Amino acid sequence: MTNIIMVGCNGHMGQTISNLVAADEEACIIAGVDINTEEKSGYPVFANISEFTGNADAIIDFSSPKVLDSVLDYAIKTKTPLIECSTGFTEEDLNKIDEASKEVAIVKSANMSVGVNLILNVVKDVVKKLAPEGFDVEIVEKHHNLKKDAPSGTALALADSINEAMDNQYEYVFDRSQVSKPRDKKELGISAVRGGSIVGEHDVIFAGIDEVITITHTAYSKAIFGKGSIAAAKFIKGKGPGRYDMRDVLK
Repeated sequence: MTNIIMVGCNGHMGQTISNLVAADEEACIIAGVDINTEEKSGYPVFANISEFTGNADAIIDFSSPKVLDSVLDYAIKTKTPLIECSTGFTEEDLNKIDEASKEVAIVKSANMSVGVNLILNVVKDVVKKLAPEGFDVEIVEKHHNLKKDAPSGTALALADSINEAMDNQYEYVFDRSQVSKPRDKKELGISAVRGGSIVGEHDVIFAGIDEVITITHTAYSKAIFGKGSIAAAKFIKGKGPGRYDMRDVLK
């Protein structure tokens, strides 16, 4: 049994994961953390993770960068492995996560779905073949109207995978409204759409002369991210300090 602390338990993803774990015979949420301390799913809920005094095998954090410091402090102090799923982190935040991983096991992934993590590898091979043939690369991501950060962490992860494969030749361009000139060949455009109840859609567009290849991932339910985070919690149980991602989980 993998005993989990769910940070952000009363949010959309927290409730989705709570429902998934309730049907999982190999996992159990023993405590939740949320600004709203209402007990919705049968486990105690605390306003701050430091208030929990029990023992857990893993922490799943699907909340906000605002609580990162308290979550990292608790994970390090108690040596509880962490699945960090929140988005919108600054460079300083990401450095804190890297430093913490020297003392406790951390899974950090821009997207917890199996499909997205497969595509992160696929786009590397595709860009190596198409970029030398003159194909331009653009990424368009779409999410619901409540998502605060833009572009999405997944869009940036896709861009980073592509750029890594091309020896970091690309410059990310997020806005062309103030520029009046043809597109540079070394641009990698990233666009964000926010509207309605779109769970998540990412298009990686390779546009050449007279042909376009698009790799698309569409999430129809938040459950795909929840399933990935639960798999990561089971994977990381008992692991020593280190930085892991979903590709390690899926090996």
